[in-house]
Amino acid sequence: MVLADGWPLIFAITHVALAAWVTVHAVLHKRDTRSAIAWTGLAWLAPYAGSIAYFCLGVNRIYRKAVRLGVQDALAGRPAFHVAKADIEQARRAIEADPELAGLAAVGRAVTGRDPVPGNSIEPLMDGDAIFPAMIEAIAGAERSISLASYIFDTDRAGDAIFKALCEARVRGVEIRVLVDAVGSRYSPVNMVSRLQEQGITAARFLPTKIGRIPLFANLRNHRKILVVDGKTGFTGGANIREAHWLSLKPKHPTACLHFRLQGPIVEQLQEVFVTDWAFTTGEELTGEAWFPALYRAGGIWARGIAHGPDEDFESLSKVIFAALAGTREVVRIVSPYFIPDSRLVEALAVAALRGVRVEIYLPSNNNIPVADWAAAAQLDLILRPGCRVFRTAPPFDHSKLLVVDQSWALIGSTNWDPRSLRLNFEFNVECFDTDFVAALNHIIDDKARGARQITLADIEGRLFPTRLRDGFARLVSPYL
Repeated sequence: MVLADGWPLIFAITHVALAAWVTVHAVLHKRDTRSAIAWTGLAWLAPYAGSIAYFCLGVNRIYRKAVRLGVQDALAGRPAFHVAKADIEQARRAIEADPELAGLAAVGRAVTGRDPVPGNSIEPLMDGDAIFPAMIEAIAGAERSISLASYIFDTDRAGDAIFKALCEARVRGVEIRVLVDAVGSRYSPVNMVSRLQEQGITAARFLPTKIGRIPLFANLRNHRKILVVDGKTGFTGGANIREAHWLSLKPKHPTACLHFRLQGPIVEQLQEVFVTDWAFTTGEELTGEAWFPALYRAGGIWARGIAHGPDEDFESLSKVIFAALAGTREVVRIVSPYFIPDSRLVEALAVAALRGVRVEIYLPSNNNIPVADWAAAAQLDLILRPGCRVFRTAPPFDHSKLLVVDQSWALIGSTNWDPRSLRLNFEFNVECFDTDFVAALNHIIDDKARGARQITLADIEGRLFPTRLRDGFARLVSPYL
């Protein structure tokens, strides 16, 4: 009887202890004030549930610095890529035409520790109709090694085609490593990692979400999409391996996307990121000529890879984006499926527009995650009022990710403009310095713009009260999205 009477007190003391722990941990470790306040409030106002949610979703337990340094040490003896006089002259002419490029390059150097490299070819691939045949062709031509990382690798018509090409490469004796995010691997009822392992292909899941029965790491996902064949040809961008992107197959949920085929010295940076993730996941170090062959020239684009995530690379990409927005003189064009920038990015976009920069933001008309779209709508007035222009692209749902600034700089890769991509996920992007390449990307955006509908401030202010209330609540939970 005494014990029964004491349960409420035990429950209360335990709740206070857990909430106090969350408060202390959030204050010490959360760099974003809004996130710290949100988690602390949830812990106190939702007994047990808030603290458990923070333990599962809010704590960064990933420390990969030693792994990354080990990979860099293993590559330290490799010959550096030779920058020719013609490369230096090309860079000089580019900076004369666009002086802000020098400052932007300096920011990237500060956050990544490397300079852009010349001599690259980067080819846009539109939708799965171009993406998957190009990837399959590269895999079919592999002679020594294949590195493949994907957030999602579904067992469907697209996944089966890649699976078949990998199996055939293994029969030829090609060394293969496949890394699929543990959360992304569950999007398909038939697990592709298990299928690959059954065929003798070395595959692993990044950061399993459970240790025994304890749920962990629901956040901190590997959202990167990287394929490197023989260390010479690379693919990266926004496309997962799923048939939704292969529009000619008429999938149930068609999803437009944009991916890129890369050749030249930039491919080594893709490989280095994959090798780091693989070593962190499995403990295996991939070195030698099969994975890192001699660097070679393939085109005229200067490029630099930017790996970022919730560990030692935290906010590296955000700093580059801020530098790009601060230095732009004429135009900023953003394409993103999810658009929930934090207050700092919102203000940077607003200031750019107030300076007279044409800021264009392209969002899908039909979003596959409604709550993310509601949260975006709740803050569009903050960028529309200063003069930013927002457009809804025509169906199908557009999963492309692009940032183009003025006429000579672009950012391509896997990152969305939302808290998950910018703060919680492991992502990979590539800075591209080249007027011809930027012109090609602008043509792609122009095609999207022709079928797009502009969203005005009147549209946002004219939403019905229940809609505005729904969107406002969605914005409140955006730190957890």
